[in-house]
Amino acid sequence: MAALDLKELEALPHAERIRSARVKDGVAMVIADASGLSKAEAETLEQELRSATLAVPGVAEAKVAITVAEPTRKLIAIGSGKGGVGKSTVAANLAIAIARAGKKVGLIDADIYGPSQPTLLGSDARPEAADDRLIPVEAHGLKFLSLGQLVSPGHALAWRGPMATGALAKLMEADWGNSELLIVDLPPGTGDVQLSLIQRSRPAGAVIVSTPQDLSLIDARRAVDLFNKMSVPVLGIVENMATYICPHCGEASHPFGSGGAEKAAAEMGVPFLGRLPLSLAIREASDAGRPPAAGNGAEADAFAALAAKLLEAVAH
Repeated sequence: MAALDLKELEALPHAERIRSARVKDGVAMVIADASGLSKAEAETLEQELRSATLAVPGVAEAKVAITVAEPTRKLIAIGSGKGGVGKSTVAANLAIAIARAGKKVGLIDADIYGPSQPTLLGSDARPEAADDRLIPVEAHGLKFLSLGQLVSPGHALAWRGPMATGALAKLMEADWGNSELLIVDLPPGTGDVQLSLIQRSRPAGAVIVSTPQDLSLIDARRAVDLFNKMSVPVLGIVENMATYICPHCGEASHPFGSGGAEKAAAEMGVPFLGRLPLSLAIREASDAGRPPAAGNGAEADAFAALAAKLLEAVAH
C-alpha cells in the first residue's frame, strides 16, 4: 500500500487532523482525528476528506475513518457545609480565573435547590440538546450548565433524592467537548447529591468554602470529613467574607471574624488556599452578572491567586 499524494488534502481547513492516508489498487484509506469537534463538525470533516480524496487522480474509492480520543478531564467539587457562605460566587469566579489562566473549563451548577450560576454569569440562555445530551452554554470563556436554565425563574424544585441525583447525571453527561476541568458547584451540606457525584464521577479533589466564624466552620469540618471518608482529596479551604474595608474611612473590620478557616485547615491537615474579603464590589458585580474574575482589579487578582493555588494542587 503506497502513501497517498496529500497535496489535494493539504488545503482543507482541518488538514492537520489527518493521521494517515494510503492508497492501494485505487482504494484510498484516510484516518483523521476528530477529537474536540461536535458530531456535526466531525461529519463535515469526514465528508470533506472523502470528497477531496476522490478528487485525487487514480483514486476510485475513498474510505474515511474518524477517530476520537477521550479527553483527559478532571472534576473539582466546590462544596460547603452550610449555605450562605458564598460558595457559588467562589465557584463561578474560580472557574473563570482558571479559564483565564489558559485552561478549557466547564462549570456545572449542581446546587439543585438554589441554582444561581445563570445570575452570577449574566446568562439566561437555555441549552440545546443533541443525541439526548445537553450542549452547555458559553459565558465568560467557559461552558456551563445549570438547572436554573431549565426551569422558570422563581419556581421551586421540590425534588426528592432520586430526582435530584438524576438531574445531576444529566448535567454530568452533557457534551463538554474538550473541557479539561469541570468545576461542580455542589449544594451545601452532605446529602444525596454529594454522595451521587462522588460515587458516579470520582472527583479529582474538593474545595471547601467557609466564612471565618465557628458556626460556619462546624459544618465545613463535616464537609471535609465526608470527602475524606469517600477518599476524595480535599485540595483546600477558602475563607470567604474575611475582611470588610469601610468605604468611608478605609478601616478594616471583621464582622465574621478572621483566620478561623485557616486555623481549622491547619488542625485538619488540609491546605489553606486563601481568603476573600467581604466586598460590596463583589456583591454588586455578582448580582449584575459581571463576575469580578472576568475583569481587572483587586478582586480579579484575588480570584486569580486562588486559581493558581488550586491548579498547582490539582497538578500534584
